Amino acid sequence: ENSFHELKDRFTSRIWLGCVLIQNSNFIAYASRQLKIHENNYPTHDLELAAVVFALKICRRYLYGVLVDVFTDHKSLQYVFKQKDQNLCQRRWLELLNDIL
Repeated sequence: ENSFHELKDRFTSRIWLGCVLIQNSNFIAYASRQLKIHENNYPTHDLELAAVVFALKICRRYLYGVLVDVFTDHKSLQYVFKQKDQNLCQRRWLELLNDIL
């Protein structure tokens, strides 16, 4: 559990995107990458969505045909889903989420 919290703390910094794939309390995969220059300007809700999309792209081969739960500690993602008008980037990401999930 300590390693999970350590990874979570590192992955939730504002300079990285990161993900952990866990099944039955076992680590299956984890990945991270530094934010690109233009991503530093993203608002919090877009960064959260970018992290989910990054995670699903990285773990896609593990997830096809499987029920997936995405856990996040940010309420800001709800804003993206409740928005009347998403920007083009958000629309593209939401379409990808629909394809994978």
